Amino acid sequence: MQKEILLETKIGYNLARVGLLSKLYAIQSLNAAACPITPEQYTVLAVLANHGAIYQRQISAITLKDRANVKRILSILKKLECITKKADSNGKKIYKIDITEKGKRIYEETQPQILKVWEESIQGINDDEILVFNKMLTKITENLKDKVNIQI
Repeated sequence: MQKEILLETKIGYNLARVGLLSKLYAIQSLNAAACPITPEQYTVLAVLANHGAIYQRQISAITLKDRANVKRILSILKKLECITKKADSNGKKIYKIDITEKGKRIYEETQPQILKVWEESIQGINDDEILVFNKMLTKITENLKDKVNIQI
């Protein structure tokens, strides 16, 4: 692909813009629906609902959020009684994080609103286009993942 076309397509810019707009719209939608959690908190609850009890480091890796951000989210979710933290048996200050029944309920109650946001964001895009787009993103990820110092 010619350099001019790469600059004109602005893939990185467009991905960042879509990510930001998607996040802002999800925040507004959850607020309007009186959901008690943010999209970021929903993401962490989704990880716990799907993976069971795991370590903070694993949550960071799965969500691609830095440890400080995950720690802040976990602190809020603990105050909301959506998660528990249990000390690991090896004696270190390492905790396994698990979702509570309240957390599962909030996750399940929030999910329809999250799905609504997603459906609205892909309106007018057919299934084939989504498959091609995801295939392209997977290829870009493969091209970049060995060039950075984090594991995805």
